[in-house]
Amino acid sequence: MTLAELFDALWSDYVRMTPQAEHIHRLLRSRGERVHNDHVALRTYDSAGGLAALAAPFEAVGYVAKARYRFDDKKLLARYWQHPDAALPKLFISELCVAELSANAQQIIARLVAQLPAGFDRRADLPWAGRPWTCTRADYETLLAESEYAAWLAAFGFRVNHFTVSVNALTTLPTVAAVNGFLVAEGFVLNTAGGAIKGTPADLLEQSSTRADTIAVDLAGETLQLPSCYYEFAKRYPLPSGELFQGFVPASADKIFESTDVAGA
Repeated sequence: MTLAELFDALWSDYVRMTPQAEHIHRLLRSRGERVHNDHVALRTYDSAGGLAALAAPFEAVGYVAKARYRFDDKKLLARYWQHPDAALPKLFISELCVAELSANAQQIIARLVAQLPAGFDRRADLPWAGRPWTCTRADYETLLAESEYAAWLAAFGFRVNHFTVSVNALTTLPTVAAVNGFLVAEGFVLNTAGGAIKGTPADLLEQSSTRADTIAVDLAGETLQLPSCYYEFAKRYPLPSGELFQGFVPASADKIFESTDVAGA
């Protein structure tokens, strides 16, 4: 699979789950913007192959692992990958540390992961394979009471959680504040956890995001309206060397995760 084919597949699955993304993309292009993707993000359980399994298809086309991050409150580990061609999107993958959850939550996730067929974590299409297990409403709600992340992954499986517009590449909306004003004027709801703008120029990264679309999801024969995926916007600032900062700010990323929270949907 070529790099272009990989990202085309990711985008196709993403817009199917995230109607707002294609709408926002179209609005930006109607302003004459050429939308550039800063990064994509994926989620997984550490017991389902973890970071390494999801990163493998990207590493096969040249991506290189970079910094690691820890999110204590959400019980997550994360890492980002970058391609030697800096113009290509970065990859941000997080994994839930299942052993840090309650025994009940661990048992539910173990039942889900046990449904994976042999070799599933080596699939070339793993990053957009979707939900490979049967998850009941009771499973989802039990996980939700303890971890929004665990419940989202149980319901949606393996797929891009968000794409990210590079504000640096925009010409008519040169700041995150301007992007946010544009989105609100167009009727989109922002994630305001930790403020509408996460991070500052001093952090070398400012980010904002929409609230996830709510879509119908079938859980073992019951249809629930659940928050799916969202669109993020990022502006990077230069290091003393003059190069743009390429990493992530854990305090900001922690709040970006909450774009899929049910409470905010």
